[in-house]
Amino acid sequence: MATQLKNLSDFSNTTIPNAGAYRFGIVVAEWNAKITGALYEGAYKSLVENGALEENIFTHAVPGSFELTTGADLILQHKKVDAVICLGCVIQGETRHFDFICAAVANGVTNVAVKYVKPVIFGVLTTDNEQQAIDRAGGKHGNKGVEAAVTAIKMADLAHQLQN
Repeated sequence: MATQLKNLSDFSNTTIPNAGAYRFGIVVAEWNAKITGALYEGAYKSLVENGALEENIFTHAVPGSFELTTGADLILQHKKVDAVICLGCVIQGETRHFDFICAAVANGVTNVAVKYVKPVIFGVLTTDNEQQAIDRAGGKHGNKGVEAAVTAIKMADLAHQLQN
C-alpha cells in the first residue's frame, strides 16, 4: 500500500530478475484513460528497462476495469505469455457500484491466475478520489504500473525456477 513511507516505484530493497526470457501480456482499461495510460507507460517502460523485449509484450485495451478479467483470460487463451498485467482504475463515486466492481475484478483476476496457473497481476487502483489515483499513477506515491510490471517479472521468474 502506498503511504508516506512507501513509494510504489521503489525497488531498491530487492533484486529484479532480467525479463529478457519472458513474454508478457498487458491488458489496460480505457475507463479513466488519463490514469490508466500513465499506469501503462510505467509498466511498459519498466518491463523494457528490466530486459523484456518489445516484441514479447502484447498489449490489449478493454473498455473498463470490469473487463480486465476477460481480457486476461483471452490473452492467456491466445498468446503464449509468462504473465499478464491487468491495469485499471476504479474511483469511488456516490453509489455502491465501486464496491461491486472492485470485488469482481479482484476475484476475477485471481480466478484467471488459478485457471491457467500463470501469474495474473492486479495493477488496479481503487481510490477514493481522482487525486489519490494521480498520486499512484506517476505522482507522489510512484506508479502502480511499475509495481505491477516488477511483480510480473518476479512471478514469471519464480514460475520458471520452480519448473526447472
